[in-house]
Amino acid sequence: MKIRIAHSPDSDDAFMFYALTESKIDTEGFEIEHVLADIETLNKEALKGTYEVSAVSFHAYPYIADKYLVLPSGGSVGDGYGPIVVVKENLESLKAKRVGVPGKLTTAFLMLKLYEPNFEEVVLPFDHVLDAVEKGDVDAGLVIHEGQLSYQDRGLKIFLDLGRWWKEKTDLPLPLGCNVIRKDLGMENIRKFEGLMKRSIEYALNNPEEALNFARKYAREIKEDGEKTKRFVSMYVNQRTLDYGEDGKRAVRLMLQMGVERGIIKADIPHVIFSDEVIS
Repeated sequence: MKIRIAHSPDSDDAFMFYALTESKIDTEGFEIEHVLADIETLNKEALKGTYEVSAVSFHAYPYIADKYLVLPSGGSVGDGYGPIVVVKENLESLKAKRVGVPGKLTTAFLMLKLYEPNFEEVVLPFDHVLDAVEKGDVDAGLVIHEGQLSYQDRGLKIFLDLGRWWKEKTDLPLPLGCNVIRKDLGMENIRKFEGLMKRSIEYALNNPEEALNFARKYAREIKEDGEKTKRFVSMYVNQRTLDYGEDGKRAVRLMLQMGVERGIIKADIPHVIFSDEVIS
């Protein structure tokens, strides 16, 4: 069976999928094809059910829950840290300000709307957000991926860390992205891929230098800085990537429910979200 895995061309995804990309583990009869695209493109493709397995934002999940389940491994979770808002000049508030955002289905956007509902979003490719702030095209920028570590190189300042804000508000980690699998593959194949995904992450965590050498190619602005790449990858590929934990799963439901209550998410939250919650 051919399984297309769609994920972001960034260092943390490259790290967790290294073993599958480079055939370091037995794929158990699956023919694996990797498709690289930015996260907002993946969110939109998931609305159509394009790929068998895909990285998506948790914010997007309620809209695709009819087609996909969330795999229990492969999440990007920040515990006391997460997407940041950066500015060039000091701001007292984001209210009524122009904010560059990397897509309206990203979890970062959901979090920012929960923090401050009244701002003017300017949707940009994620790797153009820092440029827009630097040039003064927007008052602030919502930054994901490696830009969370490179913004200072451009003389920009942090206004808000949404992961820290969420931790202070809820005492929970912040689940940002996940890997989903299409329901029509059937539970036997879903169970098999659950194991494959976990083994790929375990391989990278057990062979970090090997996997980091591969991941560095996708680290964009920080790829020449080995320590920054290592730091970024460790932020989002760790034990919580293997297993969200009960508090991680609780955080998913809480932030989605808050999104519904505030009118940001206009879809129902499914009773079953994770594939390992399905009784088969």
